[in-house]
Amino acid sequence: MQSKSPRLSATSASSSMSRSAKVSALAIALCLSVTDANAQQPGPGGPGHGPGDHEGSSWGLGVGVINMQKPYKGMDRETKALPMISFENEYVKVGGLGLEVKLPSLDLGESNRINFGIVGKMDLGGYEASDSPFLAGMAEREGGFWAGAKAEWENELVDVSAQWTGDMSGHSKGRQFSLGLEKNFRLSDKVMLVPHVAAHWLDNKYVDYYYGVRAGEATASRAAYTGKAGVNMEVGLRAMYQIDRNHGVLLDVSVTSLADGIKDSTLVDRDNTNRVLLGYKYSF
Repeated sequence: MQSKSPRLSATSASSSMSRSAKVSALAIALCLSVTDANAQQPGPGGPGHGPGDHEGSSWGLGVGVINMQKPYKGMDRETKALPMISFENEYVKVGGLGLEVKLPSLDLGESNRINFGIVGKMDLGGYEASDSPFLAGMAEREGGFWAGAKAEWENELVDVSAQWTGDMSGHSKGRQFSLGLEKNFRLSDKVMLVPHVAAHWLDNKYVDYYYGVRAGEATASRAAYTGKAGVNMEVGLRAMYQIDRNHGVLLDVSVTSLADGIKDSTLVDRDNTNRVLLGYKYSF
């Protein structure tokens, strides 16, 4: 429910990129995460290329527009237009800032299979003090390289995914665990709807790094704060329209309810964040 070489130094990448470039890179990863479902579905767009399939490789190129709201005080909504690039075969899935190495699947019967993989991704999130007047005097919070494992249970009722990753760059030293559910509803040969929901557990180190306020950063209007572990809840709907074998468009809308450990931060003035993505993809 969803990029990438992925082992670039997060420190050098963050220091050399402007805030606009960071947002664009993050947006590319978001775009690619929602195109995966399109690539894995059979139909006018061609055969599926999900884990365990042996239909060769798939390439995709396109463009997307993403609009999102972050929870930090004083940050305006951001809208970016950006490229969408993806590649997948039976061994790997690569896109933007992420890489998945596919492991052998466990076949439980017709339309019932568990897929496993090793994942890595660059996360160029965080912020700079110049991003908002309320962040003035705060030290920069950098993104990083995250790696871990994932499992996906494909079945006729609802697809279930679980992913555990850790910050290998050492910036936040945090850990994340995500559990997601989604269901594909194919309304016709051209139209598919995919409602999805996910719970994202973030440990205290992650929350403290991105939403905490150190003693030396505290001011009269920004009290010191130590982040606490918590769970973000995300719900969304993805709609895909396959124009013909090669051309497709997608719309993905999602809202995330923030954990109490984030909402309690003196840097935050929102209970939720949201994201809207509109994209076009050409599949080879």
